[in-house]
Amino acid sequence: MSGSTAEAHVDEWLQRKGGWLREFRRDLHAHPELSWREKRTTNAVFETLTAAGLHPKRLSTTGLVCDLGPSTGPRVALRADMDALPIHEATGLDFQSTNPGVSHACGHDAHTTILLGAALALAELDAGPGLPVGVRLIFQPAEEVMPGGALSAVRDEVMAGVSRIYALHCDPRIEVGRIGVRSGAITSAADHIEVILHSPGGHTSRPHLTSDLIYGLGTVITGLPGVLSRRIDPRSGTIMVWGAANAGSAPNAIPQIGALHGTVRTGEHQIWESLEPLVREIIGELLAPLRIKHEVNYTRGVPPVINDHLAATRLAAAARAVSPDGVVDTPQSGGGEDFSWYLEESPGAMARLGVWSGEGRQYDLHQPDFVLDERALEMGVKVLTNVVFGSVD
Repeated sequence: MSGSTAEAHVDEWLQRKGGWLREFRRDLHAHPELSWREKRTTNAVFETLTAAGLHPKRLSTTGLVCDLGPSTGPRVALRADMDALPIHEATGLDFQSTNPGVSHACGHDAHTTILLGAALALAELDAGPGLPVGVRLIFQPAEEVMPGGALSAVRDEVMAGVSRIYALHCDPRIEVGRIGVRSGAITSAADHIEVILHSPGGHTSRPHLTSDLIYGLGTVITGLPGVLSRRIDPRSGTIMVWGAANAGSAPNAIPQIGALHGTVRTGEHQIWESLEPLVREIIGELLAPLRIKHEVNYTRGVPPVINDHLAATRLAAAARAVSPDGVVDTPQSGGGEDFSWYLEESPGAMARLGVWSGEGRQYDLHQPDFVLDERALEMGVKVLTNVVFGSVD
């Protein structure tokens, strides 16, 4: 089957099923589930795929995987994440969250719906003229927590036999009908740092008789980001930012314990591998003259998403097949994305799906009032189905 024939079929499928697609997404939006708890969402997708004659398999946690198309030869994977965020929704939508304190403020309801729509359209093509390559659908849990549900899915062997993998992620800075594509790093590695400082404590009039813990906190707060910026190539996009600092309660008492919490991010995989020992070394050297005992709890999060050039090119071609101006440049993000774990196994690419209406305010992800233009659902389905037909090596 030619790509143009497949595109015509998908257009016709969307004419028939576009309304259902929006209703399915709205149902997911009204019933968001946190990471590792996506049971209702998993069941809804499982039942829909089964009713279409497919044979999905549940993952060991939540989520599922489903194959279609030829069982031999190359296999292309398409991935969507399913979990919501612990954010109380404030959109005022008729179908806003019915689960207090939980909402789809990152568009994962759209991701799941788009992949399901692509699956159903591809299933019809597979039942007729057939697909050019095997396709694996990965509906993944727990993207919003580190180190991410993708790592669990990889352990469930969802990447076995996969030659390339693709994904879309909502971007409210891009107008609907377009996607943002880039080769190389598109997101950053994201690690968590906790530094706990210990001192005998004492009176602020006699800091020389103890270890001045607050001064030590300040030294690490300013020193670690500064020294990292001099030890690491600035072109790597490495940045260290503190999010919390806690110690003491009295103005004339040096506290006995204090803690810092922050993140360090980088777009270079090799630098990510070296960050933990470097951070530990710098903190130790900063605190050594102050005689402050400390401990560092360093939690490695996710690697950077580094798009394979060929895979990114195919995503761009899939979007241009929908619209000649369907592709825009997109910068590297400092955010983390566990799609990177799949790229440790096979090459692939993630693109940013425009969900801004083109008029009025541009919303942001992870905000209580985040909304998206539902026309993006059809664009997403078309891009994912097109990339399947453009993935014959």
